[in-house]
Amino acid sequence: MRAFTRVAELRSFTKAAESLGLPKATVSAQVRQLEGEVGAQLLHRTTRRIRLTDEGESFYERAKDVLADIDELENLFRSEPSRITGRIRVDMASRMARLYVIPRLADFLERYPHVDIELGASDRRVDLVQEGYDCVIRGGELPDSSLVGRLIGEARVTAVASREYLQRYGTPRSLRDLRDHHVVHYVSSFGERVPAFEYLEGGRLRSISMKSRVTVNSAESYASACEAGLGIIQSPLASLRESIRSGRLVEILPRYTTKPIPIYILHPHRRNLPRRVRVFIEWVQAIMAGTYR
Repeated sequence: MRAFTRVAELRSFTKAAESLGLPKATVSAQVRQLEGEVGAQLLHRTTRRIRLTDEGESFYERAKDVLADIDELENLFRSEPSRITGRIRVDMASRMARLYVIPRLADFLERYPHVDIELGASDRRVDLVQEGYDCVIRGGELPDSSLVGRLIGEARVTAVASREYLQRYGTPRSLRDLRDHHVVHYVSSFGERVPAFEYLEGGRLRSISMKSRVTVNSAESYASACEAGLGIIQSPLASLRESIRSGRLVEILPRYTTKPIPIYILHPHRRNLPRRVRVFIEWVQAIMAGTYR
């Protein structure tokens, strides 16, 4: 059943086998055996594509709930950390992973010695179901109503520039001064239209266009470009504290704030989350509690 659901989600025996850590032939054999046991063809297979039959669609929806229940039953009496087992696949922003999660991850692994972590550190929007993630941590409004989101904090946004940049162009004291300054643009994918400097006025979000010659698509590059003197950025204070404390970056225009960014842990809509995923979510929520303030 697990093999079938992964094939159904990934539309590929090869990708399903890789995600399960099994040979492709084993996954194929298991799906054929399942079809024989339920007495129905669950997948249409061609050389070009795989898709669910009508029976497969119905079976898939029920199978997800059954597998969640089985996982819950298997761990029902495993309250001791040493008895919680399995693999967790999680994704989060690269800077969040480097600064806050990875430095503390050894504590989690020591507490749960039979849990393995696959940690993706990217700034793109991953597909939880298609890519087999148990949960992701993301900033911004919830992108998909089919996901369950748990708010774990709000990130205050601040504007910064490097000391070298401010020595060269001067420190802006007002919004009008920004016309003589450069901004580094951050986008999820190149080609997007983005505002420049954002600020709140009377409770409404406004923006000012600025000169820019550099656009990046990762949080690490965003901060690095600013430290290199390529322009002003606006980013969560929590991700910049290290650079501000060291003097590499300087906060500017403190009067002109923008909306805080909500931080969510997202997971697929399931009746029962596996215990290993629940304890990881609770652990992340605890270490982030003091980070975003």
